Amino acid sequence: MQSLFLGLTAALLWGLHDFTVRKIGPQADAAALYLVVLAAGAVLLAPIAVFNGGWASLTLPVIGLTLCAGLAMASAGYGLYQAFAIGPVRLVAPICGAFPLLSICFAMLRGAEAGPLVWLGALAVLGGIAVVARGENDTPSKGTRAAVAWSVLACVGFAAAFGLLQWAVETAPDMVISLIARLAACGYMLVLIAVQRIDLKPALAIWPVLFGLGALDVTALAAVTVASGFPRPEFASVASSIFGMVTILLAWRFLREPMTARQWMGAVTVFSGIAVLGLV
Repeated sequence: MQSLFLGLTAALLWGLHDFTVRKIGPQADAAALYLVVLAAGAVLLAPIAVFNGGWASLTLPVIGLTLCAGLAMASAGYGLYQAFAIGPVRLVAPICGAFPLLSICFAMLRGAEAGPLVWLGALAVLGGIAVVARGENDTPSKGTRAAVAWSVLACVGFAAAFGLLQWAVETAPDMVISLIARLAACGYMLVLIAVQRIDLKPALAIWPVLFGLGALDVTALAAVTVASGFPRPEFASVASSIFGMVTILLAWRFLREPMTARQWMGAVTVFSGIAVLGLV
């Protein structure tokens, strides 16, 4: 029961995070917004990582994996913020949330076996996304195509980031690895901002909101991590995977984004498939 509660808490927090990104996305450049959120998360995570210790276990290969994870995290977050700034949530959320499907693929590349349950979950995810997408206009607009492209980048980036982080924490503390990855992602975003000469002022003007987003992200991650100390920790992973459905519900209720019955069915199918993959 504790693991399930922690997973649902994480889903609510991540869902609220993505909903807020959708609301504030047009106010500043995605890179500037995500940089502040990453920095806020790192500030909140630093005391925990320092207190837990384990820094001596870091090796060059582990640091290399973590830096690569930071690059994937930066790409994923940038793609997610760009996608939600364009919208609609009903299309963006299922694609961004489908990263567990790619995570399973990465695990298979490392030698894991795929049983019937994996293929059932994969079919549900892909089929559900197709149903949601077909509910959009018959002729996709330029904005819709861009939203899909950024969502795919986010999906691939999150799958790569989580896969690399899980690989790194096999030999080093998870909080230390998470902090280093976030700091690396901050560095990559700073390079992007410098190259593109992006103005940070609009993002800094709403820093309290962005600090709150960083807190939501770190707290959700901590909830899933804490669940590992309770019976059936897999329940937390499965429950947290429905965060995209929370975002869709919030956008439908508060932003008045329309949803057809077919799109509701497709969204439920996607996140049901993600939940199945979480059981693998």
